[in-house]
Amino acid sequence: MSLIRLRAEHVRCLERVELEPTDINLIFGENASGKTSLLEAIFILGRGRSFRGPGRSAVIRDGQEILTVSGKIRRSSRDVPVGISIGRDQPPQIRIDGESTEGLAALAEWVPVQIIDPAIHNLVDEGPGVRRRFMDWGVFHVEHRFLDVWRRYHRCMRQRNAALRGAEGQLTAWEEQLAEAAEELAMMRDRYLERLRPHVEAVGERLLDGRPTMEHRRGWPATRSFSEALESSRDRDVRHGITHVGPHRSDITLGLDEKTARGRVSRGQQKLLAATLILGQLTHLIDDVSLRPILLLDDLPAELDKDSLTRVLDVIGTLDAQVFVTALDPGRVELSGPVSVFHVEQGKVRAVV
Repeated sequence: MSLIRLRAEHVRCLERVELEPTDINLIFGENASGKTSLLEAIFILGRGRSFRGPGRSAVIRDGQEILTVSGKIRRSSRDVPVGISIGRDQPPQIRIDGESTEGLAALAEWVPVQIIDPAIHNLVDEGPGVRRRFMDWGVFHVEHRFLDVWRRYHRCMRQRNAALRGAEGQLTAWEEQLAEAAEELAMMRDRYLERLRPHVEAVGERLLDGRPTMEHRRGWPATRSFSEALESSRDRDVRHGITHVGPHRSDITLGLDEKTARGRVSRGQQKLLAATLILGQLTHLIDDVSLRPILLLDDLPAELDKDSLTRVLDVIGTLDAQVFVTALDPGRVELSGPVSVFHVEQGKVRAVV
C-alpha cells in the first residue's frame, strides 16, 4: 500500500499543492514554509482530523470555507482515489473509489497513517485519552469487530447516562448491554497489547537504555467483573448523572525498567519511549497483519540529539513503510534507500531533481 499522489487545497498556508511521493520522501524548507502543513494534509487524509488539535477552523486556510485533501492509494496493483473535504460548518465529506461514504473508519482502512512529531512526548506525559487513541488505532487494524463493539458500548453508555438523569427504571436493561460490550472491548484491548508487547520491547532494545513496559488498566478494578464494578458505582453515578467506570476510562500504564514513566522520566526519555511505542506498533502491523503503513516524521533533528536521531532513523530504515520526513536542514537526516526530495517555500511545493 502506498500513497502515490497527493493534492491538498486550503490546508493552513497551502493554497493548492500536488506531489507524487515515493517510498521515502524528504521535505525541507524554512520555518513556517508549510512543511508541517503538508504532513498535516496526509494525516487528515487518513484520520479525518489534524494532529495539531481538534479544531477544524484553525486548519482551513484564512479566507476559505472548505479544505480538501485527495490522493490515490496503490494497493495490490490497483489505484484507488480517496478524498475528504472539511468545512467550517459542515461534517466531513468522504469519497473512496468514486463513492461517498460516512464515517472516518473507511479512511483509516485505506490510509493507515501514524506520526512522530514535536508533541510526541504527550503520549507518555498527558492524560489517558491520548493513550486510548493510540491503543484503539492499533486495535482497529487487527480486530475486525472492534469498531462495532466500540460504537455499541458508547451508545449504551449514553443511554445509561440519560437513565441516570431521569429514568432510573431503565437502568437494568441498559446495564446488561453495556456490560457485554464493555467486557468484549476490554478483551480486545488486552489481546492487542499482548501482541504489541514483544514488538515494543524489540524496538526498545535499540532505542532505550532500559526495558519498556505496558500495563492495560481496563477502567474498573481488575478483581471485579464490569457488572460488579457498575453496581458498586451506581449510587455515585446517580448523584452525578454519568457512568464513572468502564472502558471509556481505560489507560496504559507505561514504564521504563519497571519505573512508571509518566512524570518520572526526562523529556528526552519520554520522546524516545513514545517513539518506541509508535515504531513498535507499526512493526506489529507490518509483521503480523501484513499492513503497509504511512509514517510521518516532523522535524526530528530539532527534537532528538544526534545519537537518538541516528538510532530512530536506523529502526525506520528496517520498516516496510512509506515514510515522509520534514527537516529544516536536509543534511542532518540520513535516510537509507532512494529518497524523493521536495522543497517547500511559502506554501508551494516542488520536487528537487
